[in-house]
Amino acid sequence: MRVLITGVTGMAGSHLAEYLLNIEGLEVYGTYRWRSRVDNLDDLKKAGKVNIITGGFESMLHERTDSSKLNLIEADITDSFSMKWVIGAVKPDRIFHLAAQSYVHASWGAPAETLHTNIIGEVNLLEAVRSAGIDPIIHIAGSSEEYGLVLPDELPVRETNPLRPLSPYGVSKATQEMLAYQYFRSYGLKTVITRAFNHEGPRRGEVFVTSNLAKQIVEVEKGLKPPVLYVGDLSSVRDWSDVRDVIKAYWLVTEMGTPGEVYNIGSGIGREVREMLDMLLGMSNVDIEVEVDHARLRPSDVKVLICDSTRFRKLTGWAPQITFDKTLRDLLDYWRERV
Repeated sequence: MRVLITGVTGMAGSHLAEYLLNIEGLEVYGTYRWRSRVDNLDDLKKAGKVNIITGGFESMLHERTDSSKLNLIEADITDSFSMKWVIGAVKPDRIFHLAAQSYVHASWGAPAETLHTNIIGEVNLLEAVRSAGIDPIIHIAGSSEEYGLVLPDELPVRETNPLRPLSPYGVSKATQEMLAYQYFRSYGLKTVITRAFNHEGPRRGEVFVTSNLAKQIVEVEKGLKPPVLYVGDLSSVRDWSDVRDVIKAYWLVTEMGTPGEVYNIGSGIGREVREMLDMLLGMSNVDIEVEVDHARLRPSDVKVLICDSTRFRKLTGWAPQITFDKTLRDLLDYWRERV
């Protein structure tokens, strides 16, 4: 079975690639942009598990396939020709569509780029599948940010909750979901959608709150900055899971999910950002002052997101296995190795 991961160089994509390489009978492919950082694939590279494919001919691609490695292909989801070439050459049986502009804060500064990348990028992927005449299962990675404004009597959030996105990013993900459903109904594409709530762990980009705070703490530990931690809104409540649990859910949704359906993925536990920060600080031996940086505040923010993943758990038996304490410790250690 051939599996393609778009955005394989991201946190979730790299962990998913590692997980899939341990499943017998899979050929794993991943796309990356020429300007993408590939640091998240360092562990696979050190293990000799990355095969970089070059050349523009389909025959070259198939000749160089290595089923024991991640076969890495340069492609850009915003380029329709690029996506048609990749899909036509690989002819995947399953697609995990993870490539996206995924930083909520950045979507305020670059709304058009966020919408173009996430929406047109998905259109290009789905049209490439149609053009290739193949019938893969296509996992579309949605987001809890699609829910946006959640009312107190709507917690925890079920899949049936109204979508009221509060950021350009949230709008882009809701649109991706609607496109996936439309292509399922109009053309019979086997799209299956997840709305994953916050997921963290090693390799999390430093623009995201957990990783940013962890990196700042490590910089203080190593004497690289004064003992002051700059934060945004600490009162927001989030449902955090470990990325290594979430990518297992991604695989399960392609094994057991129903095309055209949506599934929440999350822990079901809500924590304030302040609680997460206190846990990180408790794992360090330095005294740090906390100061609000108004540049980190958003024009409008999702205040509370707590997941009800009952539907997915009943279907698959999935449940988080990694504690939040371990997630944060592993994230701190990740930065301690890199700062």
